[in-house]
Amino acid sequence: MQHLIQKYNVPGPRYTSYPTVPYWNENSFTTEDWTKRLKIQYDQYNESEGISLYIHLPFCESLCTFCGCHKRITKRHEVENPYISAVLKEWNLYLQLLEDKPLIREIHLGGGTPTFFSPENLTRLIKGILKDSFLAEEYSFSFEGHPNNTTKEHLQTLYDVGFRRVSYGVQDYNMAVQIAIHRIQPFENVKKVTEWAREIGYTSVGHDIIFGLPYQNLEHIKYTIEKTKELKPDRIAFYSYAHVPWIKGNGQRGFSEENLPSAEQKREQYETGKRWLENMGYVEIGMDHFALPEDPLTLAMQKKTLHRNFMGYTTTKNKIMIGLGASSISDSWTAFAQNEKNIEAYYKLLKQNRFPVYRGHLLSQEDQILRKHILNLMCNLQTQWSVSEEEIINFSEIKENLYEIEKDGLIHINSNAIIILEKGRPFVRNVCMAFDILLQQKQPETRLFSMTV
Repeated sequence: MQHLIQKYNVPGPRYTSYPTVPYWNENSFTTEDWTKRLKIQYDQYNESEGISLYIHLPFCESLCTFCGCHKRITKRHEVENPYISAVLKEWNLYLQLLEDKPLIREIHLGGGTPTFFSPENLTRLIKGILKDSFLAEEYSFSFEGHPNNTTKEHLQTLYDVGFRRVSYGVQDYNMAVQIAIHRIQPFENVKKVTEWAREIGYTSVGHDIIFGLPYQNLEHIKYTIEKTKELKPDRIAFYSYAHVPWIKGNGQRGFSEENLPSAEQKREQYETGKRWLENMGYVEIGMDHFALPEDPLTLAMQKKTLHRNFMGYTTTKNKIMIGLGASSISDSWTAFAQNEKNIEAYYKLLKQNRFPVYRGHLLSQEDQILRKHILNLMCNLQTQWSVSEEEIINFSEIKENLYEIEKDGLIHINSNAIIILEKGRPFVRNVCMAFDILLQQKQPETRLFSMTV
């Protein structure tokens, strides 16, 4: 395995979308094009599928140096009210565009730190979203909670407005690693908020664990998973630290690459963690995710209804996701749009009664076909194409790009299908890269992505 890690450990996307953001054709995109495409898809799919909402809440009280999210560091909580008002105004612009009441199937609060906001402001946000909407029969509301500042009131308040899933950022329980990533978070804090959520009635509690962090070693991983076993979360995201300081700036410059585990050490951390999690009864889901056998995510994988979008893996497979808040990304299935990242620029456009979008991409027919196959590989570890698709996409070239990966016994290629074998699971991103025609055509001059292993 070591020689395969050395061979395939290259910069590559995580494929929460295709095309990936660096390859969006921004020159041919306008906000008017985005709203037109969204309206067409909405009129076709809202009644049957409903929509998902991702709401970005960007504020954090302190900087975690492992984080790659868009955030604003502040201890001034007076920023809460104007931000909630802006998000609700943005939602009102979408309501005016869509005309018919939306059927909401999924809401996710991400950050930043959603629990930076008071329970009262979170209630105002969600009630403001729901008052002019319908709820799908089987809706799913989830949020990301910081174990250090999530209160029982936060949990109860969000439960009362429909939330049943919460995920906590654990990262690592070892003090040396916590100091390096500026995230001092005792196990007792995670235990307390996990037990509160279950006591209140949440049906799904997730923990996020990261491997490949600075100063992290194999014993740290074993200790973190051993402590996780005591709480037995329903879902675990066990993913690789993405070291991209050239993109994320000073936040990831608190340590050097010399302080990070090597690619071989990272893979050993993952394989050990995976083995321990499976021994605890967890099932591996797609890439870097684990869930208990009865969890809806596991059942969706078995039924091949698992989906992946900008929020990661989800059981909600609908075509429309509207992103609200600074830096949020929306997806109408035929177009992507991203909001202004800068909060002041976001506010300025909303004051002008304009959608706060600053860039996007209109998907071509070729884009949509490739997206489907990359999604299949990320969710189902296999994909199959039709004769009609072969008239648009050169699958022979894709198979040529995968020749080495097949020769190494990581995948199986049929005349019109590709299957990722168990040995090839660590290299799913590399397989998807063969389908990424834009990446093949436009190799970047500077490094854009984290390493695949």
